[in-house]
Amino acid sequence: MASRGAARSTVQIDNERTRVTEWRFAPGEATGWHRHQYDYVVVPMSTGTLRLDTVDGIHEAELVGGQSYFRNAGVEHDVINVNDHEFVFVEIEFKRHGST
Repeated sequence: MASRGAARSTVQIDNERTRVTEWRFAPGEATGWHRHQYDYVVVPMSTGTLRLDTVDGIHEAELVGGQSYFRNAGVEHDVINVNDHEFVFVEIEFKRHGST
């Protein structure tokens, strides 16, 4: 399999409670395989399709700019931009804080 280009991530906020990262994907770029350590919200800034390679197979997600979604910690996947245009989203991670 050919190597994909890497999506670019820019951490905007990283403190004891929250990490906010902007992700920018040119067509064909990917995050690389990863496991989410924290619960998180994704806020798409673009509208389009992302391919999710997961342990359960390949899935496609249709995202709409401004329509956020939440996921629990533990998600494992590689996210690939299958659009013919740049795709951008902001990821907000909720770090564990204090005793719960």
